[in-house]
Amino acid sequence: MTNARSRAPRRGTARRRDDILREVLAGNGEITALADRFGISVSTVRRDLQELAGDGHVHRTYGGAVAGGHTAERTLDEKESGNPAQKEAIARAAAARVSDGDVILIDAGTTTGRLARALRSRSGLTVITNSTIAVRHLAEAQGLELVVLGGRVRRPNGAILGPEGDETLRRLTPDLVFLGADGLHARDGLSCPTLEQAHSKELMAERGGEVFVLADSSKLGDSPFPYHARQRRPWTLITDAEASPGQVEEFAASGECDVVTA
Repeated sequence: MTNARSRAPRRGTARRRDDILREVLAGNGEITALADRFGISVSTVRRDLQELAGDGHVHRTYGGAVAGGHTAERTLDEKESGNPAQKEAIARAAAARVSDGDVILIDAGTTTGRLARALRSRSGLTVITNSTIAVRHLAEAQGLELVVLGGRVRRPNGAILGPEGDETLRRLTPDLVFLGADGLHARDGLSCPTLEQAHSKELMAERGGEVFVLADSSKLGDSPFPYHARQRRPWTLITDAEASPGQVEEFAASGECDVVTA
């Protein structure tokens, strides 16, 4: 019969899982990144994350894990199927803010992806993006210039992240920045699944002339993840007409946010 001692992880394994847990709690829970970080196989990382999830320390997600106590990240298909009419209205309202000749930045996300699709037939634009969805919609568009920020593709949200993209972004000054949102809190800002993504969104906002956050009403007041990107300058929230007066007032009350309902 197997005793409790034989079931316990070896000391080296336990130490490695503690180290992996610290990385996940810091927002660095992608399987391939963890494998590179610790010099172990992807299958070993999967086993370690499964053990940590079984102990309630983390939530397993597609491609990795997030800290326990927070919502597991949804896949792109799951996000795309949620509130499609509202997202389409928001994307159209955002597209109306774009003029021919503008240099714009489109963040990762499904609503921002709809904005990219709405701009396919426009001309004279320069579009900077870290979104695989936007790249898919705009790669063959003949009337615009497409600049893709470098890095690795983060699943499941299709964001391209990394120091290469940040370094490029510091050399660009887009006229308009359109940020996506998993959740948006009036005090804390944009809820993000990792610290890296929070930093990326803050840098995008810093580089832009005008900043827009595209978030349907279901995301207002919601913070599904423990990391946040805060707006340090005036910005505009574009949401849908189902946002309650209380939700709108909460953001408008700061004096730094204009709210547009589509």
